Amino acid sequence: MADDAKESGKPTYSAPALTKGLDVLELLAEARAPLTMKEIAEGLGRSKNEIFRMLIALQERQYIERNAETDAYSLTDKLFKLGLHTPSAQDLMSAAMPELTRIAGDSNQSPHLVVFNHGLTVVTAAVPGGEDMAFTLRLGYGRLATDATSGHVILAFQPPKVATRMIDECAAHSPAPLDREALEKQLRTIRADGYWMRESRDFVGITDICCPVIGPDGSAVASIIVAYINRHTRESRHAFTLEVLRAACDRISMKLSPRVR
Repeated sequence: MADDAKESGKPTYSAPALTKGLDVLELLAEARAPLTMKEIAEGLGRSKNEIFRMLIALQERQYIERNAETDAYSLTDKLFKLGLHTPSAQDLMSAAMPELTRIAGDSNQSPHLVVFNHGLTVVTAAVPGGEDMAFTLRLGYGRLATDATSGHVILAFQPPKVATRMIDECAAHSPAPLDREALEKQLRTIRADGYWMRESRDFVGITDICCPVIGPDGSAVASIIVAYINRHTRESRHAFTLEVLRAACDRISMKLSPRVR
């Protein structure tokens, strides 16, 4: 590596402590479960003494957290929150927020902006809808993308190689093996339809209605899901809400990539 750098004429710089810290973060990000100090050391091929101070520093800066009962370490959401301040994430938020408000007003339901993060879906924005009550997920809420309607929609609108990599990330978090054949069949159906509408797997009386937000490269950068509350006293307007949602997602996509749409 150093010889290659010398031959290319480019200077090289070494930052062992930074490299060690990044190795810890990457290992925890790929782990299926929290890891103890011993497991982290073994995973990195280092001794516990070599990583002890780094774990303390990362914990103090709130990049990782330690379970007091198991002494196992896991990532916090700090890196994800930092990522929300990047220009591309800010562009998405600024384009989406007015449309979320419009969806809530037109449908009287609560829309949620969801992104994919290391195999999980994460709610990054939401607007309460409804005249007397609203169903709203908390910001930062996440779950396995292959178990979530919003995650399926994001996965459905990816190039094949990217989708495979993202599904691999989901598999790393899944407590059971994924049925990839069934999943890929469902993703093809969602892509052909352009949306997914189904009864909630978690809540009785809730219908998930979800559409993709397409970025400049033609793949989904996010999805917007409406958790539609079905009520005995009112007729459900699923088709109307889907129409409102699709139009809003199209407008967001146009704002994100005006030159290619």
